[in-house]
Amino acid sequence: MSLGRVFALGVCAVCMSGMSWAGQSGSPRSAWDRVYSDAQADRGERAYGQTCSHCHGLSLEGDGAREIPTLVSDPFLRRWRGKSVQALFDSLMRSMPADDRGSLTPAATADMIAYLLRANGARAGDAPLSSDRDALAGVVIDAK
Repeated sequence: MSLGRVFALGVCAVCMSGMSWAGQSGSPRSAWDRVYSDAQADRGERAYGQTCSHCHGLSLEGDGAREIPTLVSDPFLRRWRGKSVQALFDSLMRSMPADDRGSLTPAATADMIAYLLRANGARAGDAPLSSDRDALAGVVIDAK
């Protein structure tokens, strides 16, 4: 392959990746940027109480002896730091509750994530957290 052809292919690759990036909506939002509503977190707290508290505890403390992770404070934040809310959403949808995997609806999952964010110190905003996976990909759980 000639040097000119290699250069042209490289330019095309750079242009294509730039076009792909330009189609995205700016930088990701932080999970601490008021991405859920209080009403949604309230619904999530009720759903958590019915679906999750029998394993993770009423105070989201988990159970180390049974290897059930805590959902609040440093252990939770360390586990999810730098990951998108979509990753958390997908994990919950796929694997929770452990005794009835895959039974959560997208709306209930988004509500429970709103509750988890509130329990971890994020403040509520006016709009609920979306249950759309693509929208959740743009929200990152980062350092407070």
